[in-house]
Amino acid sequence: MAKSTMNIRMNPSNSYLSAQQVAERFSVSTDTIYRWRRDGRFPAPVRLSPGTTRWRLSDIIEFEESLEACFAVRAIMYFDMAAAA
Repeated sequence: MAKSTMNIRMNPSNSYLSAQQVAERFSVSTDTIYRWRRDGRFPAPVRLSPGTTRWRLSDIIEFEESLEACFAVRAIMYFDMAAAA
């Protein structure tokens, strides 16, 4: 079984993740990561050189934080609406 690379301590400001590492982080396939990007629902990767595309760890963390905020807002709205009913 392949060893996960997500346990490595990284500095978000200067660390990059491959498509495989990003997919592991979200427990999805690399095809899903590229589909999310194509649909405009995921941060853009950075081309480091011809044939080398990576995602900034800081962009991924910012994206994750926005998901948590959206979930919390939706949950509050849901519970407020349920209480009003």
